Amino acid sequence: MAEGGPLQGIKVVEMVGIGPAPFTAMMLADLGAEVIRIDRPTPSGNGIVRAARFDLVARGRRSVILDLKRPEAVACALDLVAGADALIEGFRPGVMERLGLGPDACHARNPRLVYGRLTGWGQAGPLAQIPGHDLNYLGLSGILDMIGREGEAPVPPLNLVADYAGGSLMLVAGLLAALVNVQRGGEGQVVDAAMVDGVALLGTAMAGLRAAGLHNGPRGTNILDGGAPYYDVYACADGAYLSVAPIEPKFRAAFLATLGFDAGGFPDLDDRSAWPEARRLIAARISERSRDDWCALFDGSDACVTPVLTPLEAPHHPHNAARGTHVDIGGIVQPAPAPRFDKTPAPLPAAPEERPGTEGAAALEDWGIDPGRIAELIETGAARAPRQQE
Repeated sequence: MAEGGPLQGIKVVEMVGIGPAPFTAMMLADLGAEVIRIDRPTPSGNGIVRAARFDLVARGRRSVILDLKRPEAVACALDLVAGADALIEGFRPGVMERLGLGPDACHARNPRLVYGRLTGWGQAGPLAQIPGHDLNYLGLSGILDMIGREGEAPVPPLNLVADYAGGSLMLVAGLLAALVNVQRGGEGQVVDAAMVDGVALLGTAMAGLRAAGLHNGPRGTNILDGGAPYYDVYACADGAYLSVAPIEPKFRAAFLATLGFDAGGFPDLDDRSAWPEARRLIAARISERSRDDWCALFDGSDACVTPVLTPLEAPHHPHNAARGTHVDIGGIVQPAPAPRFDKTPAPLPAAPEERPGTEGAAALEDWGIDPGRIAELIETGAARAPRQQE
């Protein structure tokens, strides 16, 4: 059984940015790829500023600080590209070209390079140069309008949907597909991952439900948006919550039986006009007991009921604990790498560097840069000393 992960031997250059692009690089590193981060001399100020040790998506990688305004630093970056399988960048279109590190320059050094570009709006289109964040891309996709309660404003689902599902995961899939193509004898290519495209793609199943007339009511009135009384969150006696999702009739029967209702006398859950009364009855019954009492009653049943756990509770749930879903890295409990591989598991990643660039010289040498040249880069300021703790 190999210990280095399924991507052992794959080398990736990451241009340090915020959020989704680093998460893409984190996933590749979690799976065994060797990723070197090219960071800037001073923080960009973008995103939510915090100390480097809490930037958990930077785990598992070493960084080098290069001043890409200097030609010696650009030449060093191109030498790294020459030995890489892939590059990841998340800047606005045109930034990498202006740095001298665009696709043409990189492919001139390495025709097999898979060049991953992750942006909100994509490399082309009327909004390509406009700044934005997850909620903007989600809004333009048509998906945000579907999330929330009836008669209320749409609800931001954190920044998980467009940034990470529609952005990071789409780029991971694109990079791996392009790498397979190269290994089959194909050329390197640009992967243009736009969050607005990715989050729209996530709505494919919903498009089918709308076309079938099964999910075309106003927000909060449909089966999967909290409109159905059997797909919602309910408050318990202690103020905690249960997530209830017995969509199929056989699971609804188990749900109602555990609540103590006679299914024959209960409002017809297939009749939308009966949903308000069914919701009132379910809410009243669930409010009679604590969350943990209900969990004990539903334990082992087919009712599709689970507790709504806080982030502090989740690592200690017996199922999560048994699977090792959360791990301690550098004194911070965080999600473990996923998915799992039975033949090529990867070791736990290292904690993020507390000072970016701490191992920069060693990383450059490991990537084939001559020690004398590294010393010269540092001496001239093209490569910088580790950044002070933020």
